Amino acid sequence: MTRITRRQFIATGALASTVVGLNAGTRAEFYSGAMPGSSVSPEHPEAVTGNNFLFLDRDEADFVEAAVARLIPSDDLGPGALEAGCVLFIDRQLAGPFGRADHWYMQGPWADGDEQQGMQSRMAPAEMYRTGVRAVNDYCRGQFGGKSFHELAPEDQDRLLASLEKGEAPLDGVKPKSFFALLLQNTIEGFFADPLYGGNRDMVGWKLIGFPGARYDNREFVDKHGAPYTLPPVGIMGRKDWS
Repeated sequence: MTRITRRQFIATGALASTVVGLNAGTRAEFYSGAMPGSSVSPEHPEAVTGNNFLFLDRDEADFVEAAVARLIPSDDLGPGALEAGCVLFIDRQLAGPFGRADHWYMQGPWADGDEQQGMQSRMAPAEMYRTGVRAVNDYCRGQFGGKSFHELAPEDQDRLLASLEKGEAPLDGVKPKSFFALLLQNTIEGFFADPLYGGNRDMVGWKLIGFPGARYDNREFVDKHGAPYTLPPVGIMGRKDWS
């Protein structure tokens, strides 16, 4: 699998998901001057700033940096996941409610489910990362003369990631396919999420697929099917070049 093919596959999938979501959505309801229900409360996420890690230690950060750089590499189409800040995005997600699985049912039973049922694990995402990174590095040291994952040549990193995806690399304490699926999912999310969450730096993911972002009014472009969208994308917090 070439680097361009991987990026094109991810970009095409993201665009298709956006289109399907828009077409399959229910009819919008509008509210003015009130919340849509007493059980709903507004959330105002704070923009992620800085480069410090709140969850990942140095070994874990080295692994995630190397892994996301192979999953969505930089090439002639633009920056990759590493340059887009996906590691910071993943770190802050693992340090927050997602990492603790706050909104997940985590009481069992723990029987193996079908692949269509998604991840089936008693471990919250943060625990899966901590266990998975340690297990992958232990496996690499045994197979590659004491080297951790981030010290491997790119082609060896690709082969190792492929073996995780297929469930072929035996890991201690975590299922390789589940760990790889979570890592890939979070990398894609970081590449295409709103920049306020720490990833999609300079909106490189949105620029790759021509997504307008949170621009408030797109009526001018609604009927221009197949025409390129020429305006720069806008995040929830606006754009850097806006005063």
